[in-house]
Amino acid sequence: MTARVRTTLVAATAVALSIAVAGPAVAAPATGGHDPTRRAMEAAVTAGVPGVTASAGDARGTWSEAVGTGDLRTGEPRSERDRYRVGSITKTFVATVLLQLEAEGRLSLDDTVDEWLPGVVEGNGHDGGRITVRQLLNHTSGVYNYTADEEFGRAHFLAPGFFEHRYDTVTPRELVAIAMTHEPDFAPGTGWRYSNTNYVLAGMVIEEVTGHPYGDEVRRRLIEPLKLRATSVPGTRTTLPRPSSRAYSKLAGPATGPTYDVTRLNPSIAGAAGEMISSSADLNRFYTALFRGRLLPAEQLAEMTTTVPAEPGAEYGLGLIKRRLDCGVTVWGHAGGIHGSSSEAVATRDGRHALAFNFNGDWAGDSGAVIEAEFCAK
Repeated sequence: MTARVRTTLVAATAVALSIAVAGPAVAAPATGGHDPTRRAMEAAVTAGVPGVTASAGDARGTWSEAVGTGDLRTGEPRSERDRYRVGSITKTFVATVLLQLEAEGRLSLDDTVDEWLPGVVEGNGHDGGRITVRQLLNHTSGVYNYTADEEFGRAHFLAPGFFEHRYDTVTPRELVAIAMTHEPDFAPGTGWRYSNTNYVLAGMVIEEVTGHPYGDEVRRRLIEPLKLRATSVPGTRTTLPRPSSRAYSKLAGPATGPTYDVTRLNPSIAGAAGEMISSSADLNRFYTALFRGRLLPAEQLAEMTTTVPAEPGAEYGLGLIKRRLDCGVTVWGHAGGIHGSSSEAVATRDGRHALAFNFNGDWAGDSGAVIEAEFCAK
């Protein structure tokens, strides 16, 4: 993946499918354990990522490793216990909550957005009366992606705008309003395009159905029952909980340009589309529980894993990316990117093998190679 592609994706607050379907990786022959995965992590550091932290779980047990630097100023290494911003991996948590609400009979995935959020999705051809909750979750709504708005991008993803606005609070309605100033990408149900606006709206639907902010429902339904002690929904909190490393970005500049410390920021610019914080071990616990049926009834899990064609080599379910690796193994999960943090969490459909990892830089490294090494080079 080129530096230009990576920085563009991070500027969209989501390392969407282009990372999840990164090109074929040539993994070194296995010498036992997770050695190939470790070598792929080391290769990412050699390519320019400051540091990588990862955790995996399979029939042999759990494994965690960290390589590279967590703080370029002090030289402190990355830790396998690091907490980091997971970006669009948040979307799987949000989709799981909505599917739980469907299982409880409190909403239907075929409800229109207008039924829950009247008048919110309208203008320039957008019509919430024609868009269903399901279409929000699988990105077939056609709703414009607010992070693609040029003015928003200059203010929040590029220097000097980032430094001027990094602590600003932006409400979900304000994010949706940005999207409504543009025309839809297509008529609802007639195409596929990744849009962070879809999940901001999904979070708003959760609040309307339950009377609680989406983050409260994520905590009550997922974080607390699974004892995800490193996982949080920060809201407007600008800092990362310890232990954690610094996050670094080129802010869409060239790979040879300045490296900026972007650790502190107000994640309300991502909201339900990508604000959460977690660790590799917690993400593995979450996806393992999800695919082993501990979080959703069979009917809802089947809906979640019903996919539509997305980017080449990948399909999209409800908050899930399905990808077939070169060796024939199919993995499910999500990628996530937000300033200075690029993450992936994937697992087999039976939940028997899971991997989660994070790069604390957003301009280099091949995340696809790490996944291929873990699942294929054995």
